[in-house]
Amino acid sequence: MPTSSASTTDAAKSSAPASGGVQSLERAFDLLERMADAGGEVGLSELSASSGLPLPTIHRLMRTLVACGYVRQQPNRRYALGPRLIRLGESASRLLGTWARPYLARLVEETGETANMALLDGDEVVYVAQVPSKHSMRMFTEVGRRVLPHSTGVGKALLAHTPPDEVRALLARTGMPAATEKTITTPDGFLDALEEVRRAGYAVDDNEQEIGVRCLAVSVPDSPTAAAISISGPAGRVTDEATRLIVPVLQQVATELSTALASSGPSS
Repeated sequence: MPTSSASTTDAAKSSAPASGGVQSLERAFDLLERMADAGGEVGLSELSASSGLPLPTIHRLMRTLVACGYVRQQPNRRYALGPRLIRLGESASRLLGTWARPYLARLVEETGETANMALLDGDEVVYVAQVPSKHSMRMFTEVGRRVLPHSTGVGKALLAHTPPDEVRALLARTGMPAATEKTITTPDGFLDALEEVRRAGYAVDDNEQEIGVRCLAVSVPDSPTAAAISISGPAGRVTDEATRLIVPVLQQVATELSTALASSGPSS
């Protein structure tokens, strides 16, 4: 640490490495996110074009990420997200679910139905938290369960603002198998449903994943990763009249959860 008699120039020099270190860290995370957006595997020239960074800088950062196990170099010399990210992602998902539970508990108290939180992980929806209804007849989705987005309310909420060509590409990769006779099974039908989500401000799964079950879902605005919360219950309870009462509660809780996730930690 410089003494009080050190010159301003010396002080600036002493802080330069730290500043450079922070910049390198920001750039490394930016590259990882760009890799994820590109499907998990990219070439250096693609990263350079999308990030605007020079190739030597990207190459240096990628070498470091490879050495740490967060990126791996493929035989074709392209780079892919590495296995060490899996442990980080799983731990972060569990923690996110823990943070969300008080908000889901509020949903259960105010709506009477089971509350869920889900994330978009690649092409699938994964449930990361749930608080069950207190009714004897209630819905249950195992935390960690993965489903395809086209047949779920949370899937529609998560994809509502995704560009149509990206939605079509996702559906082409996953297929659109019918879980029930009410499941949407065409890309055009699903895009129409997403337009309705944008118009209404919430998504509905009306017997599309399981007959007799309705789900209402909204996205968590400005979430660090694409997230949605929902309530699910018997179709006989989650009626159109109940929907008018439940949706504002869902939207309010989603906004409060968003604020909590953006802060240093959610309120207790």
